[in-house]
Amino acid sequence: MRPVAGFGDRDGVVRTVGGCGDRDGVVRTVGGCGDRDGVVRPAGGCGDRDGVVRPAAVLFDMDGTLVDTEGLWWEVTAEVAGSLGHRLTDADAPEVVGRAVEDTAAHLSRVQSTGTPAAAIAGALTGAFHRRIRAGAPLRPGARALLTSLERHGVPFALVSASPRIIVDAVAGGALAEVPFVFTLSADDTVRTKPHPDPYRAAAERFGAAPGECVAVEDSPDGTASAQAAGCPVLVVPSLLPVPEAPGRLFAPSLAEVDLAVLGRCLTARAQPGPGGPDDGTARSSIA
Repeated sequence: MRPVAGFGDRDGVVRTVGGCGDRDGVVRTVGGCGDRDGVVRPAGGCGDRDGVVRPAAVLFDMDGTLVDTEGLWWEVTAEVAGSLGHRLTDADAPEVVGRAVEDTAAHLSRVQSTGTPAAAIAGALTGAFHRRIRAGAPLRPGARALLTSLERHGVPFALVSASPRIIVDAVAGGALAEVPFVFTLSADDTVRTKPHPDPYRAAAERFGAAPGECVAVEDSPDGTASAQAAGCPVLVVPSLLPVPEAPGRLFAPSLAEVDLAVLGRCLTARAQPGPGGPDDGTARSSIA
């Protein structure tokens, strides 16, 4: 793991503010409170002196979660679809919102009337979206405050996106400039991207933590499915598409309602299933 913005020293040791370390405040395993064998024992994460459970790391989706880009993506897709003789409607939403470029391009290839190859459609989508992003993309409400709070408390976080590297870099260098992500992960960095579990598994591995000790923050059905398949508890902050309730998912109406305590609840709720077992779904899944 690359030490960034005070989360790691040159020796690679992660130091946290008020975290679960030894007497000198050093956490001996990357991203968590480890025993002598380096295994992170608490299923719910690390407890601070104030009793707040801390995730080993927070794994943020980008489009629609931290940055209000899903609307821009829809506009770009509608324009490209129109050039292919297809009018985008709500029926197309599951193939557009939260999907990788290649997935959306494959869908447009199936519904078009021009015979344009899917690879060419993907290129058109990426180019048009990149131009929109470079023109500016607003942050979602509460995003800046939450990221600042996590940095202040010494909780490391990363960006885990299904967008291509060129898009992730444009956003990380624009709307999210100066945000101290430990790393960013794009669709180009794993063999499979969302809704497959590969991105979140890879992110947890880079933190040296188990997926269950990290909290994923997502807005879409595909992203949520990806995080859960990897084994991460998920905080869902829906944007354009509704995400169905299910065990292991905590819902918030906005990032403005989220703090470290809420992220900790994602871990403790996952570790404390309802009376019927881990999949009975009896626990309340909203922070409200």
